[in-house]
Amino acid sequence: MTEPRRRKTGSKPIESITFDEIDRRILEILQNDSDTPVQAISDAVGLSANPCWRRIKRMEEAGVIKKRVALVDQARANVPLTVFIGVSTSHHGIDWLHKFRDLIDEIPEVVEAYRLTGTVDYILKVVAPDIATYDSVYKQMIRKLEFSQVNSMISMEELKFTTAVPTTYL
Repeated sequence: MTEPRRRKTGSKPIESITFDEIDRRILEILQNDSDTPVQAISDAVGLSANPCWRRIKRMEEAGVIKKRVALVDQARANVPLTVFIGVSTSHHGIDWLHKFRDLIDEIPEVVEAYRLTGTVDYILKVVAPDIATYDSVYKQMIRKLEFSQVNSMISMEELKFTTAVPTTYL
């Protein structure tokens, strides 16, 4: 039997923590607005502030809450263009994967990246102010690594965007 994953030294394994409806509600509130004051959260879930704060800290220590961030409006940040890039490669060694990770880490316009099953090996989400900037991202990628296929898809309209994950499975 393997040891449960730990977020950092001293944190509790997630498998040793039980979640109840109050924890789920706290997570829903924080996913909607992580700046919500503890007092407002505690009022919403029917706890006093200290037990509510302890539940939040427990979820942070367990790695359920990874970090709190600000969501930036793409258009107002002058990066209204979203391009999804399907990448296929004939290189499937760990060295190539490390080089690919290093490459996408160097490019701030790449905001998400996933390794996939199926005919496309990776999918990237790129945000940029315009096509010319996206083209420079594309050229930077093909200069540094060899791909067998790069398929770009420009988003016409965002139909749904959320960072919230379902809490029903905790």
